[in-house]
Amino acid sequence: MAKLKTSFRCSSCQCTVPKWVGRCPECGSWGSMDEAPIVASVASRPGASLAKAGAGAVLPSTPATPITRIDSTSTRAKPTGIDELDRVLGGGVVPGSVVLLAGEPGVGKSTLLLEVVHQWARRGPDDRSLYVTGEESAGQVRLRADRTGAVHERVYLAAESDLATILGHVEQVRPTLLIVDSVQTMLAADVDGVVGGVTQVKAVTSALTSLAKASGVPVLLIGHVTKDGAVAGPRSLEHLVDVVLHFEGDKHSTLRMVRGVKNRFGAADEVGCFELREDGIAGISDPSGLFLHHRAEAVPGTAVTVMMDGKRPLLGEVQALVAATSMPAPRRAVSGLDSARVAMVLAVLDRRCGVPIAKNDVYAATVGGMRMTEPSADLALALAVASAVKDKPVPDGLVILGEVGLAGEVRRVPGVGRRLAEAFRLGFTRAIVPLDSGAAPKGMKVTEVGNLGAAIASLR
Repeated sequence: MAKLKTSFRCSSCQCTVPKWVGRCPECGSWGSMDEAPIVASVASRPGASLAKAGAGAVLPSTPATPITRIDSTSTRAKPTGIDELDRVLGGGVVPGSVVLLAGEPGVGKSTLLLEVVHQWARRGPDDRSLYVTGEESAGQVRLRADRTGAVHERVYLAAESDLATILGHVEQVRPTLLIVDSVQTMLAADVDGVVGGVTQVKAVTSALTSLAKASGVPVLLIGHVTKDGAVAGPRSLEHLVDVVLHFEGDKHSTLRMVRGVKNRFGAADEVGCFELREDGIAGISDPSGLFLHHRAEAVPGTAVTVMMDGKRPLLGEVQALVAATSMPAPRRAVSGLDSARVAMVLAVLDRRCGVPIAKNDVYAATVGGMRMTEPSADLALALAVASAVKDKPVPDGLVILGEVGLAGEVRRVPGVGRRLAEAFRLGFTRAIVPLDSGAAPKGMKVTEVGNLGAAIASLR
């Protein structure tokens, strides 16, 4: 008979220790150690022979099949009807797959998936969708559906939090798409633990995953995130599902983005853009215009660059303001940019190019709530600050790419061709790029620079 041992495993990093501790010794998380029984099998005992180890083997009911005989047409992705979501999913949802959509409360997860079930039900008479909510009543969901225009006779609602009852609804409705909102509110009655706890969340997710694999019904789960942006519950929850998506957005902006974190059926670095409106949520196929400020005339202290968000080029505008101050310690205020890289670029401007900003307040920000964290925005930020100091605007129709080094050199960035092609499509005819950046679109004038001083001189 197998010997039962007990250890404790961290729900965040899966670190295992023999005794319980309040803080994980590996990742430092507090209160994340859970009891995990370990069964020592016969094969793991010293001196166990191969015959004894295989004594408990069971003849499989379905033998292993050569991969060449397996039909892959039954697992092709089916479009959801929302192009931006299909882009991130890799073409749509795959039958039998489990998708986890995580995001902060109020970001629009329920609104997005309610639109998904509506578009799914409109596909045909055989496509029924079941929306299970454990956070709201069926009446509240109906009110949102009325507001967003997501009412359809083949969309079924169930306000349940018991896992066994949910499985009963699936048996009755026979849906071709199942939405669970949210996985943290579901309860498995035969499993110990509180609702939303580690044990319950893992048990519910495992049961729904087994349902999806056995029936071929794709399941979309809504999950909450913690204060640091991770999916609430154990990290092993992400290993149980096929696709993990993060739904994010600034509460002061209508822009929402769905980022792929894990995808067994496609690329995991895609991003989809949405706009949250009063009448629902809509995909944005060309979001670059949201991050550019359209003005009648050029203004000093602004520069346009192109970011790569996954595989998608997005144009964004960097704004800088330099103001004199009487304080002994000048202020540095940053919004939408990496404050460490902003401080580095300002130091290079002052030391290598002689731009007098050491005794001035500097404010740097992006337009439309865009986050610019990659180094390709360094050169645009530097030229925006230089433009603000000299009170001379950057020429219209100019896009700026490049990473700035501590020696004042301008380094190459990946994907220059795709970035310039996107800028040219939106009407930009000039570009400042690092040396040896490759061919540019026909009709675009490109200036290659090797250092920051040459880039500033090219603006004259």
